[in-house]
Amino acid sequence: MSHTTQNTFTGADVVSLRDTLRPGDVDAVGAIVTATGKFRPGEIAVAQELVQETLARGEAAGYLFTFADAGERVVGYACYGQIPCTLTSYDLYWIAVDPGLQGRGVGRLLVNAAEAHVRRLGGRRMFIDTSSRPDYAATRAFYERCGYTCEATLRDYYATGDGKAIYGKDLCTGP
Repeated sequence: MSHTTQNTFTGADVVSLRDTLRPGDVDAVGAIVTATGKFRPGEIAVAQELVQETLARGEAAGYLFTFADAGERVVGYACYGQIPCTLTSYDLYWIAVDPGLQGRGVGRLLVNAAEAHVRRLGGRRMFIDTSSRPDYAATRAFYERCGYTCEATLRDYYATGDGKAIYGKDLCTGP
């Protein structure tokens, strides 16, 4: 399935959303996740590998993507997919927006598009794993503004002092 929608955000900029992958997306994803300053080198490599795997294997890779483009430039993306061994639960594996455009509605557009896609596929629940570190407070607040609730926290999950916060949302009870 492929679709593109035009959505505006603060200022005169227009963002186009797309769910088709392009070879240049591997580098674009690497640049965006690096620019956020939140991810370790191994995590950045994984983000790029998921794009590469999906380009190579298509649907069989099990990952879905939505990209936000401003003109020819990728300014954000979301990667999500059905959780293995579940019938209607999906994970939002990655979402990242160019730091210069954060707080301008691009992240919300990506979350909304991912949720709509999951609903069309019959998904009923979306989950997001994130860090419980203090420097992720804005990220967790963003998820909460998008209607997600912290359902669990696993202490020292990623590293000592870096727990995993698991957020969830019922996609059948509203936008």
